[in-house]
Amino acid sequence: MIYDSQTRKYDVVILGAGAAGLMAGLTAGFRGRSVLILERSNMVGKKILMSGGGRCNFTNQYIDYDNFLSDNSHFCIGALNGYTANDFIQMVDRHNIQYEIRKHNQLFCINSSSDILEMLLAECSMAKVDIETHSKVDSISYLEPQNENDKDDQYRYMLNSEYNGKKQRVRSDKISCKSLIIATGGLSVPTLGGSGFGYDLAKNFSLDITNLSAGLVPFTFSGNIQMMVKRLSGVSTYVNVTCNGKTFREHILFTHRGLSGPAILQISNYWKAGQSISIDLFPDQNLTDLLLKQKEKQSRILIKTYLSHFLPRSLANELQTMFWPDFAQTAISEVPDKSLILIGSELTKWTLIPAGTEGYRTAEVTRGGVSTEKISSKTMEVKDQPGLYFVGEVLDVTGHLGGFNFQWAWSSGYAAGLYA
Repeated sequence: MIYDSQTRKYDVVILGAGAAGLMAGLTAGFRGRSVLILERSNMVGKKILMSGGGRCNFTNQYIDYDNFLSDNSHFCIGALNGYTANDFIQMVDRHNIQYEIRKHNQLFCINSSSDILEMLLAECSMAKVDIETHSKVDSISYLEPQNENDKDDQYRYMLNSEYNGKKQRVRSDKISCKSLIIATGGLSVPTLGGSGFGYDLAKNFSLDITNLSAGLVPFTFSGNIQMMVKRLSGVSTYVNVTCNGKTFREHILFTHRGLSGPAILQISNYWKAGQSISIDLFPDQNLTDLLLKQKEKQSRILIKTYLSHFLPRSLANELQTMFWPDFAQTAISEVPDKSLILIGSELTKWTLIPAGTEGYRTAEVTRGGVSTEKISSKTMEVKDQPGLYFVGEVLDVTGHLGGFNFQWAWSSGYAAGLYA
């Protein structure tokens, strides 16, 4: 049965119960605002629970603005300064959550990602924040102020929502609020709730959307390269990966479809369709010098055998097929210098053109989003639309791998919650 209820009124309504939405909610709630968070899926914080292999890389010790991409590179500064990694760590400490610092200053839960979600929900409970799942918002309308003198107390937005949980009957609701915070995330991982709803809503309020693409995502390949990476599936090695003037030094992982691993995920944020990437398989060595010096020793070792001291043996075998098949059975001492120099160059500037990426299905974030041009970097409020805020992944701010996207969620959510 569908029935109509009377309009419910809140100071703040937040769409999306992910990292940014929960942070905005508890921040506004502790200010004494009445807050309702609406989540369309069956549970809150799904991406929090799945992040970091179930351990949640919830922030990074050293947050720098260079760790974020946006058409407006300075936009993130205000929010990140207003709520820092140390601020969030203090909350984690208050809840006695055990965590560890891993390489590249990444902070992970020792036990489970659920520790972070339970902490946020506990804070929301203390702040008297109402949270409802299975809630789909069908339409949002802006209510023009009836009295200019009372505009600060004006209920500006009317939402039509529908509850469609399995354990309760379907109902339709009208909800009005003074401030509306959009924390609906992006297109990444649709199975965890990713959708374009926030972008559609932004367009309805005349906001631009920058170019969208899957970010922090594995590459796919075709042809001979695809067959090669499939044979190497599961093999990992430490490299430099470069694209568009940006370089990351980390591991890559060969998969049955292409390349993954931290270095690949990082560089994917800078890659565009049709472009090549360059891989240095010997980031800490001068490979050409090593090969020439080995030749000087009159070494009878094969090139692939020598390179297996630095690379996985299976990878060295594949590289031989690609780059020096004519010298497969030739001792290094008998390979011409010119050929050794060429091999050294090819393995330190291995150029590959991805066929594409695995797309939003496996992307950790959405690159691009709601343009920040008309949004206050201090409050996250739309400058010419009173009471409307955008936070988190839905905005055109994308962080590097390593806890930076969560920190953007905490910082932007806090900024909105402080003013909504």
